[in-house]
Amino acid sequence: MRKVIVFLSCFFFALSSQAASLINDTETERVITELITPLGKAADIPDGRLRVHIINDNDFNAFVMGGEDVYVYTGLLKQIKSPDALQAVIAHELGHTIGGHMAQMADRMNAEFKRTMLIQALGIGLMALGGDPSMGAGVLAGSSGIAQQSMLAFTRDEERIADDMGVKLMMKAQLEPNGFIEVLEQMEHMTGALETRINPNRINHPLTAERLNNVRAKIEEIKSGYKPINAPTDAQRAEYELVRAKLIGYLDSADNVATTYPNTDKSDGALYARAIARMQNGNLDDARVGVMTLISRDPDNPYFYELLGDIEYQLGHYDDSIDAYEQSLKVIKGAAPQIETALALVLTERDKTGDKERAIELCKRSLLSQPAPLTYWVLARAYEDGRADWARAEYYHLIGKDAMAKDYAKRAQKSLKSGTPEYIKAGELLK
Repeated sequence: MRKVIVFLSCFFFALSSQAASLINDTETERVITELITPLGKAADIPDGRLRVHIINDNDFNAFVMGGEDVYVYTGLLKQIKSPDALQAVIAHELGHTIGGHMAQMADRMNAEFKRTMLIQALGIGLMALGGDPSMGAGVLAGSSGIAQQSMLAFTRDEERIADDMGVKLMMKAQLEPNGFIEVLEQMEHMTGALETRINPNRINHPLTAERLNNVRAKIEEIKSGYKPINAPTDAQRAEYELVRAKLIGYLDSADNVATTYPNTDKSDGALYARAIARMQNGNLDDARVGVMTLISRDPDNPYFYELLGDIEYQLGHYDDSIDAYEQSLKVIKGAAPQIETALALVLTERDKTGDKERAIELCKRSLLSQPAPLTYWVLARAYEDGRADWARAEYYHLIGKDAMAKDYAKRAQKSLKSGTPEYIKAGELLK
């Protein structure tokens, strides 16, 4: 979907100056959510409350906010090769939440801020009272360092506790705790040489070697009868590999895709990554051959049809693109807001009788499960009256352009009948 990709790229770049961009992808979100759901239950998070957000960033990172929103970086997903290791990372992050570390961190930061201000006031006072200026300056310069050392020691302790609680959480969820060893070994391979030259008191995490030893000791304490009965199934492992391949295909360079998945690799993941990369580079015919091979192997995979829809759209084959998206929605389990929006876009492009009505229906359904700027943008294309201005207002509001949002909201209210849902929603944007 060249137009969609171009649009989304512009959208991501527009956000980059404000915050890291988020990727909305039905397949990735579903697979990761399914993998971490046992951890959510073990952490006593109500069903359906654990939400996954994918951050488009190459950092090897993840974090949890508010106890229920899990943010995972694409860099982490691309590099971690097993779902067990990914579960260990999320268990560690949930360990912070269970331990109340974020609240403690805020309290500690507040306390250290006050302490720093007090020390700085002492330094300024010495200088103002006509004492030794160098003494006052020295106290002033050292104050932030004292607070920093205190905070670093605090965060190192919290990381150790989070590892410990994460292992316990993995066991409570009846998952494979050796995922912790796997991810820490990978981290040690990535940073081990650098850490040998680092002062361990100047970083906010314990050295990886220390964490690895601690986790190994903790896992050795597990009773011999323990069985990880909720460990990822073979099907889940295959799905996770497809998600990794998808992200690499979309986000990495063609050279890196070719290195990671050479032509000699005939696995589903390799075919998926190469098909996506070829589509990205305009080699649409070869991309189509690749995805058709995947469909022949697994005709019930909805995301292969989604990719076929993308490719057919770029080829200008609107009918075939719509058929592929419709098949994707037919076999998919659960909500699929991104696929619904993509299908709605192609329908507005084809614009046969009934297409725009179907596009509006799809956009409304998509917005019920996940309000997104692109969906409102497509909805504006489908409407042919004042509701289009309301949809544009919602689009601009979501991307942070409030002046434009208010302008379109005013236009919408001028043309819409008072009391209609869109009129009322436009009014809410004007408050």
